[in-house]
Amino acid sequence: MRGGCVNVNCAGRPDYHRRMPDTGGVREVKSAARTVELLELLAARGDRPARLQELADELGVPRSSMYALLQTLISRGWVRTDVTGSLYGIGIHALLTGTSYLDSDPRVRAVRPYLDEASEALGETIHMGRLDGRDVAYLATRESHEYLRTISRVGRRLPAHAGALGKALLAERPDAELPEGPYEALTPNTHTSRESLVADLAQVRARGWSADREEGVTGIVGFGFALRYDTPALDAISCSVPVARLTPEHEERIVAVMREIRAKAEAAVPGGTGSVHWR
Repeated sequence: MRGGCVNVNCAGRPDYHRRMPDTGGVREVKSAARTVELLELLAARGDRPARLQELADELGVPRSSMYALLQTLISRGWVRTDVTGSLYGIGIHALLTGTSYLDSDPRVRAVRPYLDEASEALGETIHMGRLDGRDVAYLATRESHEYLRTISRVGRRLPAHAGALGKALLAERPDAELPEGPYEALTPNTHTSRESLVADLAQVRARGWSADREEGVTGIVGFGFALRYDTPALDAISCSVPVARLTPEHEERIVAVMREIRAKAEAAVPGGTGSVHWR
């Protein structure tokens, strides 16, 4: 299962047609929808550039129409191509727009200092993420000096059922909202059935935080805490720790510190005094 903008169909390929957008009764503009679907497809491929025919086949549009759309987006900086003009990838304007989203979001601005505080107190990697469909999008990360990833997670997505951030947020919602499954397995420990995920979420609600024990990334344990300044919560913070460094004493300290950080972050987020409440 993959949700939000990108799902996975039975063949394991991204499926962009399963989640119908809420347009409030207004007729969808097909050309705009096609442009968004193309950009999402290129973004989902990461470092795997696509050929013209692949994109046309994936989105079910004529090759000539896809070529014209690609050339338009290349000229505007949203798509890039190689020197041969035969391979296509996401362009730099996608980064610029994404950065603007983070810079303009008052919740992200308010929470960032507390991510720094958690990182300094624990010496571990701290994340902030937001629920988007069935995925969690990473909005901010403070990397541990002991364990450095080669690629930042900011702007990337992870299925909500497979990580501490996502499970903390799913636990804020009724189990009836969960899809039937089976769910995508990222590691041998990922919940792939609805029944096992529901049982885990019941434990999350009972203790007030989630645990991801090598469910999203092998060798990494995460602890997630929903930020309840929205109802239901849309944002969460987490602490990620390599299994080799996690002791019962360290886990107890992580939970205590992250609970304190959650309380501070929730209190710092601006309320209804003129701030925009996005849907």
